[in-house]
Amino acid sequence: MFVPTWRRPLGYVFQEASLLEHLTVQGNLHFGLRRTPSQQEGRKHLQQAIELLGIGHLLQRRVQALSGGERQRVAIASALALQPRLLLLDEPLAALDAAKRQEILPWLERLRDEVRTPMLYVTHALDEVVRLADHLLVLENGKVADSGPVAQALGRSAAGAASGEDRGALLHARVEEFDAAWHLMRVAFHGGSLWVKDKALPLGTGVRIRVLARDVSLAIGPAPLSSIQNLLPVTVLDIQADTHASQRLVRLSCGDPGQDSVLWARITARAAHSLGLHTGMRAWAQVKSAALVGA
Repeated sequence: MFVPTWRRPLGYVFQEASLLEHLTVQGNLHFGLRRTPSQQEGRKHLQQAIELLGIGHLLQRRVQALSGGERQRVAIASALALQPRLLLLDEPLAALDAAKRQEILPWLERLRDEVRTPMLYVTHALDEVVRLADHLLVLENGKVADSGPVAQALGRSAAGAASGEDRGALLHARVEEFDAAWHLMRVAFHGGSLWVKDKALPLGTGVRIRVLARDVSLAIGPAPLSSIQNLLPVTVLDIQADTHASQRLVRLSCGDPGQDSVLWARITARAAHSLGLHTGMRAWAQVKSAALVGA
């Protein structure tokens, strides 16, 4: 039975999984099927969701026996079984501790990559944004402050300000080289490349790299021999006040001016003055740490 997109419901995943305590996992999943336009199609989509989210071994368990992460995976599967035209996830990890959040994030990445249903993901957690989002919309006081592809939005002032102490850049890169002797891999992006921990990914794999502003320092010439191995030529785009008067945030363009890749550096106001930093100035960014946050 073909169901037009406009007739399909919205899928909704709450902050806390709204499951029926007196039913097993399987009972909860099949309970939702009664709201699907086509029972046959619903069962097919439900089975796909069960396999995608890895909950087949949980079907006979009672809800009370599930961990927080397992409950949310069941809730997502139940929403997918409705064949929704849009899946809204309202801070789905907010009720979980840090360990459980890290446990469920890979499943959400699979959901993003393998399910063609559009997803609207609401969160205050920047680590979830950089791992999952393709397009970022920043709201402040109920109004849109910024919107655009996630890497570009985080490179601008409005979206960056929302990240607070976690201010940083997201770079879309590809695996270009390995250094087996030191267990490192080089990832390249528009405007440069970085050495990061080797994650045993094939050459050419697309990855997301997170560089925090606190992990970037600046020099006005090539640095001498140093423990910092990642050195990038950059152009100063602008210099902004930070939350404390002693600090400055410097927005940088990697490579030639106009490149899409943007970095942030958090330095002292004194250092900015000593270096004579100004908009349009060429400098060198020393990246102390960069983390692979997803593919």
